[in-house]
Amino acid sequence: MSDASFYLIGRNGPAKRLASAMEAVTASDVDGFAWLHYREASRDELGKLVGLLGLHALSIEDCFDDHQIPKIDDFPDTIFILFNTFQYSHSVLDVGEINLFLGQRFLVSISHLDSRHRSYLDGVEKMVQRGIEEARKGPSHLMHLILDHVVDQKFVAIEALEDELDGVEGALIADPASFKPAELIRFRRYLLRLRKSLFHEREILSKICRGDFPVISEKALYHYRDIYDHLVRFYEVTESYRDIVTSLMEMYLSMLNNQMAKAANDTNATVRRLTLITTIFMPLTLLAGIGGMSEWTMITGPDNWRVSYPAFMLAMVVIGFASYYVLSHLDRNRPTARRHRSR
Repeated sequence: MSDASFYLIGRNGPAKRLASAMEAVTASDVDGFAWLHYREASRDELGKLVGLLGLHALSIEDCFDDHQIPKIDDFPDTIFILFNTFQYSHSVLDVGEINLFLGQRFLVSISHLDSRHRSYLDGVEKMVQRGIEEARKGPSHLMHLILDHVVDQKFVAIEALEDELDGVEGALIADPASFKPAELIRFRRYLLRLRKSLFHEREILSKICRGDFPVISEKALYHYRDIYDHLVRFYEVTESYRDIVTSLMEMYLSMLNNQMAKAANDTNATVRRLTLITTIFMPLTLLAGIGGMSEWTMITGPDNWRVSYPAFMLAMVVIGFASYYVLSHLDRNRPTARRHRSR
């Protein structure tokens, strides 16, 4: 079963809710126009609208295709508009659809959102009840109210995305080592989806504002221009966010390279110190090996060991300090030599 509401919007009084689409359409022949609002619809129920309102069967099929881009189709007596809805919560961007069929005496709105976003759909009906004076002017004015509500919700989603992006930027600057670049990739993917949707919706509003569709009254065009201005601004904001995400990714890679360079420099300094120690002890190890194999008493005689061993130890200390001094002097003069060569 479908979840739908059928209204007769007359010239006076509030919108009157009726039991079926047939009743609303029949009553509109006498006064006002019919608004058929489907929260969830089956193919059979929408198929009945083909004969009841003269809707095109291909447009009915588009209502059940989740991979359509925003578009507007012009038919002899009706127009079909596919618009996206944005909901951003718990770091997840949900992109839904709202399909609109506009005729001279009716408006059909079909939404495809899950139960988590039913409050979004309820807000559409409450908004129409509040703006009933505007809605009475005709179906095109009612469609403006619905699209205006959808675009306002886009701003809420984009603003939530902006706040989270600011938090990601702060986390990157505070601790780049533990930062997860997958966050930036997620934002980039979301912004691409927003940009794609806003681009096509801006084109839809551009065609409407030019007056390309006679079914939209000329007085309503002024209201649609306001929606067009909002979409243009949202599109530009999305473009700027994409630039920010790109800059953050470049900043992350730069900071990561700096950390790697610092780690490499620390490793080089450690290796240089170990090399210095090894170089100092190489001649000492050679002397100790010679002395250990041949015994200094064999060289100096057994009666002179009290002198030969202290002299040998003193010679090793002198050679060690001399090696350290020479190597340190060479290491200090190396940058100077490089500077002279660069000049």
